[in-house]
Amino acid sequence: MLTRAIAQVPATRRRRLLVRADGAGATHELLDWLTAQGQVRGRRLEYSVGFGTKNTRLQSAIDLVPARAWTPAVTADGEVRDGADVAEVTGLVDLSGWPDGIRVIVRREKPHPGAQLSLFEHSDGWRYQAFATNTTTGQLPFLEARHRAHARVEDRIRNAKDTGLGRFPSREYKINQAWLQIVAVAADLTAWLRLIALTGDLALAEPKLLRFRMLAVPARLTRGGRQQRLQILKHWPWAQAIVAAFTKIVALPAPT
Repeated sequence: MLTRAIAQVPATRRRRLLVRADGAGATHELLDWLTAQGQVRGRRLEYSVGFGTKNTRLQSAIDLVPARAWTPAVTADGEVRDGADVAEVTGLVDLSGWPDGIRVIVRREKPHPGAQLSLFEHSDGWRYQAFATNTTTGQLPFLEARHRAHARVEDRIRNAKDTGLGRFPSREYKINQAWLQIVAVAADLTAWLRLIALTGDLALAEPKLLRFRMLAVPARLTRGGRQQRLQILKHWPWAQAIVAAFTKIVALPAPT
């Protein structure tokens, strides 16, 4: 999957890559593969993946972190995050068997009122989350905020469900398989459309709103002067935004 995802990125943009994942990405096979990809000449690949705090060795390492080692966490905008701190435990936990250069960073925060604590939560009143990265530079709060931003994948999953992922049409496996392929293509195209062609509210619009404003707008295809023209209702509030998006798409260079 990662190979296909990287292949979608224009060649000129593959020289510096960041791969983020939740705890499912903290496997020896994946991190070994990512490390090998980062050793390709002319490419720099970094990763930031969740690292489960249920590991007893990691819990013991957290207990060894001195109070002065904790640094206030920050939000995505760089503002101090109330009630949250970060610290590095790389030198306190056994990382033998993991790729060279791996670092483990922990964030602690006070649970929100009413939050359900698991059996693996510490008894000191803090909730801990950890992630592993091979990034060698940058302040800990920045690296932690960068990792936390990977949660946007939840938005992509929600968008995919609104595009058809949550509504399989048949009891037949092959029919649903074809449906899923179409949904994946639609979700992919929608994500790229918002990224490279849309601005403002349209770039942040959910699929349902995007369909209403842009993708399902009444229009007429006409021919004349050896040209085809797509005539959009002039009074449509987002007509100019649609034209601007098409202009950007047409101006894109051919893939190489």
